Amino acid sequence: MNDYMKNILSGEKCHTELRSQTARTRRVSVVAGSLVGNMSSVSKGIGARVYKDGVWGFASKSSTDELSAREVLSSAKENALLLASKRPQSKSPLANAVKAEYSESALFRDVPQKTLVDFAMAVDAYIEKTYPSLSSRYVGFSSGCIEKTLVTSEGTFAYQLFPRTYMIVSMSARTSDGEVVELFDVLGGGEGSFDDHYSEPALLFPQIDSLHEELMKKKEGIFPDAGEALCIIDSSIAGMVAHEAVGHTVEADLVLAGSVAAGALGQQVASPLINLTDFAHTAFGKKAPLPVYVDDEGTLCQDTVIIKDGVLTGYMNNLESALHFGMEPMGNARAYAFSDEPLVRMRNTAIHPGKDKLEDMIASVDKGYYLTRTQNGQADTTGEFMFGITMGYEIINGKLGRALRDTTISGVAFNMLKSVDMLSDTVQWDFAGYCGKKQPMPVSMGGPSIRCKVNIGGR
Repeated sequence: MNDYMKNILSGEKCHTELRSQTARTRRVSVVAGSLVGNMSSVSKGIGARVYKDGVWGFASKSSTDELSAREVLSSAKENALLLASKRPQSKSPLANAVKAEYSESALFRDVPQKTLVDFAMAVDAYIEKTYPSLSSRYVGFSSGCIEKTLVTSEGTFAYQLFPRTYMIVSMSARTSDGEVVELFDVLGGGEGSFDDHYSEPALLFPQIDSLHEELMKKKEGIFPDAGEALCIIDSSIAGMVAHEAVGHTVEADLVLAGSVAAGALGQQVASPLINLTDFAHTAFGKKAPLPVYVDDEGTLCQDTVIIKDGVLTGYMNNLESALHFGMEPMGNARAYAFSDEPLVRMRNTAIHPGKDKLEDMIASVDKGYYLTRTQNGQADTTGEFMFGITMGYEIINGKLGRALRDTTISGVAFNMLKSVDMLSDTVQWDFAGYCGKKQPMPVSMGGPSIRCKVNIGGR
């Protein structure tokens, strides 16, 4: 397949991409001891994209043989010619496209579906036996791999694997006033195959015990006082800010559509303590949770620095927007399925750590809140955001107090980031999420704990 994909594009004059993909997915869901979800799927296909006179032609087919490759390439050319004929004037070719090479040496090790089922049932059995008073419980597994082969007319060849495995445990309990409170956590997992992360269910029991302990505190929790408050937001929420509230505003297609970041390059948009980067494959000296080496336009991936010392320094681009803004493309064009066209997307987006210890940050707050878990969030291109907070604690005179019930935080990202005056010296990542910008996309996000002012909801 590699040979015929390369041969088909030989001699193409317009920028052309040919991308073959195979996606393997396994999912298991156990609710209160019952297996309610048990799915295994494989999909594969090939897509072609051609850039001509400022427009893209795209086509795809759910097979990967040579005949299919030639058919989708021919259709993509026809689509590009048709769209180009409708434009009042033509544009120059993409000057930014260059040759890149990468070939993954690792292999994805799949496991039988029964392995996931048995593991999930063993974890559920422990929860049922140890904590029989719970009102509900859920154990879910997701394991799979996206395998991509990409060739371009510039001579790029990239073969990449994107394996990811993770487990989610959720517990619910009823309060004395009849309300139901819930907490969930991702237990282990990350980039790689099932056996890279899981061996014995018993190794996860301490994390399950810790989750239950938090749930019991939340069960007796209070509602915060509504209004602006001095808060310490933990890494998962900092990652949500980095991705949802800032990251989307600096994706070049949304900048061109009028996001708050349009025209803000070189301006102070955050505290001088804030540095924010969309990492390609290596972050803070370690392999990033979802490494991407060559994007789906054939660009060799590099880190995209978004904010440096509080100043907005860059956008995330594809080849076309990089040409428009006069920037270097850093490999932010990603497509989820073979039938999807690449869009400007994030990879591993995080706020950099600072120099403070978390315990010192808590001790510095006379009255405020320590917010530790979020379940969801939304933001728009103005930078306004609202995130659900599922776990947190009040801080009184520098000490943690009572736990919090579910609440929300909201604000404008750049205003909130300007109030940051302390950052912890460690970074944690969330890697189990998908970004839903037109097509699902595996992403990771992270950051340190952050002391800032933010609006918090009440009862």
